[in-house]
Order: sequence, then C-alpha cells, then structure tokens
Amino acid sequence: MNAALLASVFVIATAGLVYELLAGTIASYLLGDSVTQFSTVIGAYLFSMGVGSYLAKFLKRGLVAYFIQVEILVAIVGGCSATVLFLSFEQVNSFRIVLYGTVGLVGMLVGMEIPLLLRILEGKLQFSELISRVLSIDYLGALAASILFPLWLVPELGLMQSAFLFGLLNAVVALGTCLLFWQEVPAARWLVVEASVVAVGLASGLAFSSQLTGLAESQMYSDSVLYARTTPYQRIVLTRSRNELRLYLNGHLQFSSFDEYRYHEALVHPGLASVARPERVLVLGGGDGMAVREILRDPRVKEIKLVDLDHGMTELFSTHELLVPLNDRAFLNPRVKVENHDAFVWLRETPGLYDFVVVDFPDPSSYSLGKLYTTAFYRELVRHLAPGGAIVVQSTSPLFARKAFWCVQETLAAVGLKTVPYHAYVPSFGEWGFVLASREDYVAPQVLPAGLRFLSLENLPTLFSFPPDMAPLPVEINRLNNQALVQYYDGEWKRVER
Repeated sequence: MNAALLASVFVIATAGLVYELLAGTIASYLLGDSVTQFSTVIGAYLFSMGVGSYLAKFLKRGLVAYFIQVEILVAIVGGCSATVLFLSFEQVNSFRIVLYGTVGLVGMLVGMEIPLLLRILEGKLQFSELISRVLSIDYLGALAASILFPLWLVPELGLMQSAFLFGLLNAVVALGTCLLFWQEVPAARWLVVEASVVAVGLASGLAFSSQLTGLAESQMYSDSVLYARTTPYQRIVLTRSRNELRLYLNGHLQFSSFDEYRYHEALVHPGLASVARPERVLVLGGGDGMAVREILRDPRVKEIKLVDLDHGMTELFSTHELLVPLNDRAFLNPRVKVENHDAFVWLRETPGLYDFVVVDFPDPSSYSLGKLYTTAFYRELVRHLAPGGAIVVQSTSPLFARKAFWCVQETLAAVGLKTVPYHAYVPSFGEWGFVLASREDYVAPQVLPAGLRFLSLENLPTLFSFPPDMAPLPVEINRLNNQALVQYYDGEWKRVER
C-alpha cells in the first residue's frame, strides 16, 4: 500500500508541473511575451498551491475520501485546462480572467494533494523517512515533467492531448486509491463510479483532441486551417482561403501567398544586388525558404547556408505539396545547405565568412527573440561578414512600431556598421521596414535580377525615403541586459491592436 501511495506522489507531482507548463506555454502562444506570461503564471500557480496547502489543514476526517475527490477535481480541471483556454480565447473579452482563474483553481487543488497524502501516510512510516521519501519523489516527478514536456509532450502529443493524458493519470490515481482503501472509505463505490466517468470523459477528449484543436483554431483564424503542428519552439498554423495561403507562428502572421513576394524581394535584392561578388550567402531564420528563393535568382551566388532553429519549419517547406511551389523548391537546390540550430550559438561556434547575410527572424515580440536583435548578436554577425559584404535585417514596421524600427537601426550602428534603413508596402502587413548594414558606404545597384514582380530600378530609390510619420526618433540601443527593443515593440503594437 505504501509503495502504491508513494508511486501516486510521482504521478501527481509530474502532472502538477505539466499543468503549470501548459498554462505558461498557452499564455505565451496567445498573449505573446513569454517571459511575462511564464513569470505571472508560475507566480499565480505557486501562490495558489500555497493556498491549497493551507486549506488542506481544515479537512479533518475521511482524508482518503477527500484525497480521492481532490484527484478527481484535478483530473477534470487540469485535464480540460488546455481545451478551456484555447476555446475561450476568442469567446471572452477578459481572457486573462479565464487564464488565471484556471491556473488558480488547478494550483489550489494540486497544493492540497501532498499535505493530504502526508497525513494519510502518517503512522505508516517514521516522520523523517516519510518527509524525505515524499519530497524526493515529488521533486523527481517535477524533473520528469520538465524533461518530458519539451522533448516529447509538446512536439509529439501537443498541448490539448498532454492535458487530457495527465488528467487521465490523475483519474487513475483516484481509482487506484479507491481500490486500496475500499474497506475504509464508506462511499468507495460511488467514488469509483465518479472517477470512472471522469476517466472515460478524459480518454474521449484524448481521442478527439485533434478535432478539438481544430475547433479552437477555426475560431482563432478567419480562414480554414490546412495544417497545424506544435514543435518544441512554436505553433505552426497554415490557413487557406481560395487561392491564398497564410502562415502563422504562435498566432502571428508570417506571410500571405498573395503578397509575400513584395516582402521577400524588398528584403533580399536591394542589398544582394549591391554586393560586388556575393558568392557565399548566409540566411538566419527564413525557414520558409522564400528569401532563399530570391537569392537563387542571382547566378553569382555559389553557396547559400540557411540556419533556422526549427526543423519543423524547414521540413514543412521542403515537403508540403502546397508550400514547395511557393519557394520554388529552394531547399532542394544543390547550392542550398540547411542547418537547424540556434543562430546565436551557431555564429559563435561556426567559422566562415559570408558576402551577404539575410537576417529574417520573427519580430522581437519576446525576450528570446529580442536577443537576436542585440549588440551582442550583431557583433557575432560582423565577425562572419566578408570584406565588401553586407547584412540586411527585417526590422518590423516603421509606421506601427516606429521606435522599435529605429532601435534596430541604432543597434546595428552601435557595433560599427554603416546603416541604410528602408521600407516597402506589403498589403498584409502595411509599411514594413528593413535595415542594410555594411562596413562600406551603400552604393545602389545598377542591375536587378529578371522576373521581379515588385522591385525595379525605377522604384528602388523610393524605398529609402521616409515621410515624417516614419522619421527617426531618439531610442535606446538594444542590449542583452536591457532588451529595450522588446519593450518598444510590445508597447507600440499593443497600442495598434487596441
């Protein structure tokens, strides 16, 4: 009996941390700014656990029955938490009330589990041994959850399935406890029925989680969801409306097939065409392969190295029948080599000089992305820049996020580069900004590749002219220790979204 109860400690400890990680991940997917969301969710969860631990002392008699009821409630609330959060996001005006209400309820129930188990086991083991065993197993369960969550649960099961799975495990603990204490619990038969019904419901949710995920995402996206996958790094969603495909990462639009050519032509060709001998090109980010597609238009380019963190992205755009034509099968070209690594680490550990570098990361909406726009990152980048080479950085909107845009420009200038900011209109995004940077003065190209749909020698000069509402502003330089860019970006885009 003691062994079974101690085993249940491992299960409930693992499940408890999984629910916490699920809430933090969903909050960061839906609300952005992963540091803020994880910090507030963890704080609220731990506080609620403390409240639950305190309330457990008021449960005097029938501790086993109370423990079983708590497990059933944890199974219901925790197991359904991901589904509730996803489905409510587009349905309620105050999503944070639902988020922190769910976090608080799960945390409070989880906080009651260990105190109740300790009191149930009291007298069966010496106090010192009881505490050491229960706490050591509790911490071991937390370790298991922290390893399983990023390596298996998120990439293989997804968020909803993971919640249903661990809810089901909590229901199994409730059933097992009923059987262990069948003679001691007066309402054991009813509790078995209750736990069994909950287990069947959670198993059904586990079986139909794909449909539930599809329902949730159909509410979040106006077009039909064609493809959705959660990788260890992000949520990838592809939607389709008639002849238009749209890609979203963590809910943020990355491109529309209707007008992506405007963005990618503007990103690549003003800089690439200005380099005298762009034989070796490095692309950081850009896992959709469309920047690579544009670079391949230039016959002078002999080698393209693309470094993107997410294998799920590069694999999708290498194999999906609707996406491969969008990048003209760029990843299958013999001139292209793909490596899936963290760009910051890759730059530090990999030697080599490049004549042209394209930095095509998502917008700096979180601190994990913001580090890729800092002076520390750009100094690493400069070490890989060949003499006469150039760098281009996508730099968000100079209209909607004006301070953020000029912060990128000033940060590049702070590492000793000569910068040339410019912008282009992309209907899906509005005015979008880029910054060219080099050790030499920029010389506008005299020739552009054939077949461009947007960019021409005639309209190229207009990209470098900024009207007063996009003119430079005084801004801080983005450094690792201040992440000023993320704060600019978050404040400016929140104002736009209102």
